[in-house]
This record gives sequence, C-alpha cells and structure tokens, in this order.
Amino acid sequence: MTVVTIVGGGVLGTMHAWFALERGHRVVQIERDAEARSASVRNFGLVWVSGRRDGDELVLALRARELWGGVGARVAELGFRPHGSLTVALDEVELGVMVEYAASAAATERDAVLLGPDAVRSVNPGVGGAVAGALHCRADAIVEPRVAQPAIRSVMAATGRYEFVDRCHVVARDGTSVIDHLGRTYEADVLVICPGAVHDGLAGEHLSTAPLRRCQLQMMQTAPLDVTLTTSIADVDSMRYYPAYEHVDLTPLGPQSAVAAAHRMQLLLVQRLDGSLTIGDTHRYDPDTDPHAGPDTDPPHTDPLPFDVDEDPYDHLAARAEAILGRPLPRVQRRWSGVYSQLAPAAGDAVYHHAELDPGVVVVTGLGGRGMSLAPAIAERTWEDLAR
Repeated sequence: MTVVTIVGGGVLGTMHAWFALERGHRVVQIERDAEARSASVRNFGLVWVSGRRDGDELVLALRARELWGGVGARVAELGFRPHGSLTVALDEVELGVMVEYAASAAATERDAVLLGPDAVRSVNPGVGGAVAGALHCRADAIVEPRVAQPAIRSVMAATGRYEFVDRCHVVARDGTSVIDHLGRTYEADVLVICPGAVHDGLAGEHLSTAPLRRCQLQMMQTAPLDVTLTTSIADVDSMRYYPAYEHVDLTPLGPQSAVAAAHRMQLLLVQRLDGSLTIGDTHRYDPDTDPHAGPDTDPPHTDPLPFDVDEDPYDHLAARAEAILGRPLPRVQRRWSGVYSQLAPAAGDAVYHHAELDPGVVVVTGLGGRGMSLAPAIAERTWEDLAR
C-alpha cells in the first residue's frame, strides 16, 4: 500500500486525499491551521462551468462537475446542488450581448440557453426585479464551502486509511518525507504539496520562480433571505470577466461604472443552505504582475496587497443584487477578503501550476479562484499522472 502525505487542508489538498484513498492508498493530510481558513472557505461554493475557457479549462470543469456529483452523493453535508445559474440582463442592451453567445457552440457545450423575463422567473421565482432575460447555464452547481472540507474528511476517516493532522506547520522536506515545527517526521512514498497562495515555505524555492501571482477579493454574507433562490445568480459584468465570453462583442455595454471598473467587479450571488446570501466580488492583483497597476514602490519582501477592505464595492454589489431580486437585501452579517494563487500572464494557456520537484514530490497550485470548480478533476489527473 502506498503511503501519501498531503500538505494543505484546502479543497485542492482534500480532493487529492480523496482520490488517493479511492486508489487504495493510505493518506496523512497536514494543515497548518485547525481548519482550512484561506481561499477554500472564502468563496461562493460555485462549481462554475459557465465561464470556463474553451480547451483544457472547460474539459476540467465538466469533469469536476461530474465528480462533485459523485462526492456529493456520498457526503450529504457537502450540500451539493445541481441548481444551475442565471446570468441576468437588467435591460435590452445587456440582453442583446447575450443573444450572440446563446446561439454559439460555446453555449451548447456549457448547456446554456437564453431565457426571456417570464422564463427567468419560472426557473427562479426569487428573481423579482424588472429583468430583461438571462443566460441559464444548467451545468453549474453549488457546494457549501465552509463545511466542505470537514464533511469530506469525516467520510475519508471512516476508511481507516486517513489521518488529518491539524495545527501542524511543515518546515522542511527530505525527499518525500516532511518535518514539522515540532521535529516530527512524516515518511511517505508520495508527497503532494497544495500550498494555496503561500508562495514561500516548503516549496518556496520553486514557487519563487514559477509564473504565479496572487489575487485579492472582497465578499459579504447576509442574514437569511425570506425566499428560496433555485439558481445561483450573476450579472452581465461576469461576461467581461470570464473567458467563455471572450469572443462576444461587449462594446454595446459601454464602460463599467467607476467603482466596478476600479475594483474589476462582477456580481455573483449564491444562497446558502441556511438561506443566507454570499455576494461578491472584486479582483486586485499583485502590482508587479498587474499591467493596470502603477509602479510597484513597495520595498522588497513586503506584501503589496492591502489588509483592509473598501466599502464602495459592497454598496455597488448590494445595489446590483437588489435590482435583480427586486427586494432589499437582508442585513449584512459578515464581510471578508481573501487571497488566492493564480497563474500570471506569462504562464500562457496553462490552467494551473503543476510541477514534480523530485521523484514522487508534486506541487499543485495557481487555480485562480477556481478551486471548487476544478479541484476534483485536477486531483484525479494528478493521480493518473503519478500512476504512469
């Protein structure tokens, strides 16, 4: 039986553990915190097929969507819902840019169709605003990000071949073995490192020269809404952001509002199982990898991403959400920022960063906010590659 060590307790590390167990291996998963606290919990829980780029990214997204269905059938607490999504047009101009896309092969590949206002409300009665129509992507799905990792771990633990080591900081590596901050050694045949946005540490020497950057986002969560939303929701600005729409002529939309443009915003809205709404988001990149940023005047080795959040984006998101829902939002109960690792433009067409540091030692990161959408398929591919 192969012994596997996974460093990283987020969704990517957890999916690598899941598929290692599926192949009959014994797994030790190590997490530096009590639970995953970074991008894997600070997200929408969207399994988002609709926006994915043609080619390998879409292949991975479609496969991950299929795999999530299987995981969800075995892990009830995951809250897997194949609810689809609505990318909503608030006026005829916004609807007009969706017409071209809806008639394309790209829409067919993503199971997306154009709906008029009545059909939108039939699909999702919670959309009470004066909408002009929407793109309905039936391939999209939802999971619960804050409970996903512990729920999956509980099922893995029942195999008797899985151990989760929390509050453990790995500080050194000797081949496929790692040493933690207390001097304990974890020996394994295979080591998989899923460091998220931590670009130093165990794989720091390699990651320091890898084509990676970090992206910061802002999000919020409300109290429960008094109606049930039967899909996730996006606004037309998602078509500016996601590469699936890069061949659509968006010029009729004109420029974004000043706030939305400054923070590179789109509206995404997901209802949690308890009725609350997760709403976002913004995008801010490391200045030295951002062609729109000014000169990077920060001293070496400092963090160029801010520690605080701006209120203007939240106001913009609330206004867009209320226009689509046709009702005031419930009270906002939480606000947060998050940082994820993303491939830099220099990486070209690659979807994520994967490298074998030594025989049996693999590092995987750089999914760029697509952890929930792609992690199962990427983990499955990792094990297929290691088996060759």
